[in-house]
Amino acid sequence: MESAKPKYLKLSGLEPLIITPDSNFVNVGERTNVAGSKKFLRLIKEEKFDEALDVARHQVEGGAQVIDINMDDGLIDGKEAMVKFLNLIVAEPDIARVPIMIDSSKWEIIEAGLQVVQGKCVVNSISLKEGEDQFIHQATLIKRYGAAVIVMAFDEVGQADNLERRKEIAERSYRILVDKVKFSPEDIIFDLNIFPVATGMEEHRLNALDFIQATKWVRENLPHCSVSGGVSNVSFSFRGNNPVREAMHSVFLYHAINAGMNMGIVNPALLEIYDDIPKDLLEHVEDVILNRRDDATERLLEFAETVVGKAKENKVDLSWREEPLQSRITRALVKGIDQFIIEDIEEARLNASKPIEVIEGNLMTGMNVVGDLFGSGKMFLPQVVKSARVMKKAVAYLEPYIEEEKKKNPDLIPSEGAGKILMATVKGDVHDIGKNIVSVVLACNNYEIVDMGVMVPPEKIIQKAKEEQVDIIGLSGLITPSLDEMVFLAKEMERQQFEVPLLIGGATTSKAHTAVKIDPQYSQAVVHVNDASRAVTVVGDLLQKETSNNYKKSIKLDYESFRDKFLNRTKQKEYLTLAEARQNKLQITWNAASIKKPNELGIQVWEDFNLEKLTDFIDWTPFFRSWDLHGKYPAILKDEVVGKQATELFEDAQLMLKRILDEKLLKAKAIFGLFPANTINDDDIEVIPNESSKSEFIFRTLRQQLKKRAGVPNIGLSDFVAPKETGIQDYIGCFCVTTGFGTQELAKVYEKNLDDYSSIMVKALADRLAEAFAEYLHKEVRTKHWGYAGQEILSNNDLIDEKYRGIRPAPGYPACPDHLEKITIWELLDVKEKIGVELTESLAMWPAASVSGYYFGHPEAKYFGLGKIKQDQVEDFAKRKEIKLEEAQKWLAPNLVDS
Repeated sequence: MESAKPKYLKLSGLEPLIITPDSNFVNVGERTNVAGSKKFLRLIKEEKFDEALDVARHQVEGGAQVIDINMDDGLIDGKEAMVKFLNLIVAEPDIARVPIMIDSSKWEIIEAGLQVVQGKCVVNSISLKEGEDQFIHQATLIKRYGAAVIVMAFDEVGQADNLERRKEIAERSYRILVDKVKFSPEDIIFDLNIFPVATGMEEHRLNALDFIQATKWVRENLPHCSVSGGVSNVSFSFRGNNPVREAMHSVFLYHAINAGMNMGIVNPALLEIYDDIPKDLLEHVEDVILNRRDDATERLLEFAETVVGKAKENKVDLSWREEPLQSRITRALVKGIDQFIIEDIEEARLNASKPIEVIEGNLMTGMNVVGDLFGSGKMFLPQVVKSARVMKKAVAYLEPYIEEEKKKNPDLIPSEGAGKILMATVKGDVHDIGKNIVSVVLACNNYEIVDMGVMVPPEKIIQKAKEEQVDIIGLSGLITPSLDEMVFLAKEMERQQFEVPLLIGGATTSKAHTAVKIDPQYSQAVVHVNDASRAVTVVGDLLQKETSNNYKKSIKLDYESFRDKFLNRTKQKEYLTLAEARQNKLQITWNAASIKKPNELGIQVWEDFNLEKLTDFIDWTPFFRSWDLHGKYPAILKDEVVGKQATELFEDAQLMLKRILDEKLLKAKAIFGLFPANTINDDDIEVIPNESSKSEFIFRTLRQQLKKRAGVPNIGLSDFVAPKETGIQDYIGCFCVTTGFGTQELAKVYEKNLDDYSSIMVKALADRLAEAFAEYLHKEVRTKHWGYAGQEILSNNDLIDEKYRGIRPAPGYPACPDHLEKITIWELLDVKEKIGVELTESLAMWPAASVSGYYFGHPEAKYFGLGKIKQDQVEDFAKRKEIKLEEAQKWLAPNLVDS
């Protein structure tokens, strides 16, 4: 037998799909199969390939992780159709991201597909039906093309129709493939034939049970392979009775998956949740699937008559549909219900003299109600974003009619909106959740939004603002280098004599930074906006013709006063020289007993980590904060003011999270390393990549310089690592985790469908999962890989409250605000090459849902804020880092005493 070391099936489209024991069942979409879909067959026959691509797209959007493409039909040229369709898919990244299953009974079609398909695909299928020579020939070619293969349980005698025949053919096929063809065993997928049960024929009673038992035998005796099958076959005898078919599919899958079936073709629409199957129906179905009674078929047939045609009850109150048209439209917008909006908008269009009137009348009337409720605190941000989804859907429906009207009447000028606002995340920064939320809220209040996305250079912002003649420019940023980008842009707007107000927002921004650093550079209004609800009021005041000048003057005076007080307060504080601060460093009595050598030194990579392991580590409080709902989880769910909305948001998040987990929509990866290390020269940490290495990496740390009261040290991160002169070998770790692969693509799918709510939700959940991954990995490092806290037993709340030994500070955060050290982490761990997480020019991580940092394990290691530092430390840092002083000042500017 082969080595027990696990080998996993790895497939890919534009994105990898790695099937591990922790993976959920992999669903193969079959609607792009001419034998399984009359619609798809018709589209291919009529050469409507654009519509055929939509079928594939819907499969992927619906959760298919692999799409099965079959062109076997007597009335079409299968080879030509396969090649053309696969070539078209290449140009559609939202389809091409998943692996392809090339499905045909004709070898020439399979090979033609193999020659053009991208990524690593699956061939469906080959078998021993035509003998070993043909089987070996085809398998050899498939191996050469680098594909995986589905092997049918079929030989020269015929299809395997009982347990022993399934085992016999599977073992014979496996031995030929692995021993003779040298086929990778993990690239073998067995289709063990799913046949109908409850047909009334005695020989069919064991069909399902034999498949399940054969699956278990294959997975235990033929190492590393997978098992697949077409699930709908099992319920063939109950066509027309969907409640029974749904139950049969769920029961069959429940037992087959437990036995080891890890992929297959199943229509999610014909699948009931196992635990939701009524107990009487469940008993009758399991009797048939597991052959538990001699009269199981007769009993199920009789019972099926009592459930035929039964639909799941829907108790939604639709009495509001009887209300007048405007009331219905307003309710749909306020409640975020898009189910009926198109029919209501069509009714409004037919009643209007011009289609634009529906937007300016019916829709804006409804959105004004939304704005009033939001402004008065009776609606909350997540509800407003849902309202925007309904609004966008309605406007998209009207747009073709409006364009047609414009052709008839070129001079038609629609009413002016409230104003035009440019929104952008500045150069080098990739975070846009807050910006997107503000954009949606402003759009709901009749402002036209020009969204430039992320990582936008200043010259492009300037150019676009001129082209679009915008009324306001809004800048967003999360990382500290973004602050400098905003200052630069303000200077450039002043130089080019702009007169439009400037809005500043994002996690690292503040009124202090805006007042002290940005406002003096621009003579026009500059306003810091700390949440979406305030944005509407601020923008309204800035653009209100009658009062805007007074408002702008008051903002200028307020920021000038704030700036003077802030600078005076800073000047009143005393700071030590760097030499004095080092003299007052944290004093640790070093001894070998306080240091634990890691159990596993060196670098480890986790590919395609199972996200389900992270759900218990999610800190939900920041999730609510990102939606402007303030309060600590879980108490926020019962809060008198926001509790109802928080609960609804949380339920939506759980549904989205379940979909992400079930359908493997996001990819999680991690890399971390534990290394010998010692402090040198007070503030540098020397890291040895491995114990035999002569080369080293140096982490440059910074030290607090604010004068402390007697006995309180000026801490630097280097204080937590044993100095080299002690002769004690110490250790340090660093890491990068991401849950961001797939986030942008998924968000764009929702945006394309005008669903900002779901797009923002995906990004917010990806961020929470990334933080949860960092927390999970730190726990694993503490308790296993480093092992200094092997007996640790902490709850998730304990982890959130940081009640563990050791810390994981991150470059760019309070203890080490210098982002430059990320470069050293990336070089030491080879992050980009190993897991694909990149650094932008401003050292933001891409994908955005990523976390990186260090591991310190000493019992006295604790989190702290660096605070303000003096110019002498910046100069010293530049020398140690071997960079120009100007560059050091750029990265450390927010922490300089004089800034």
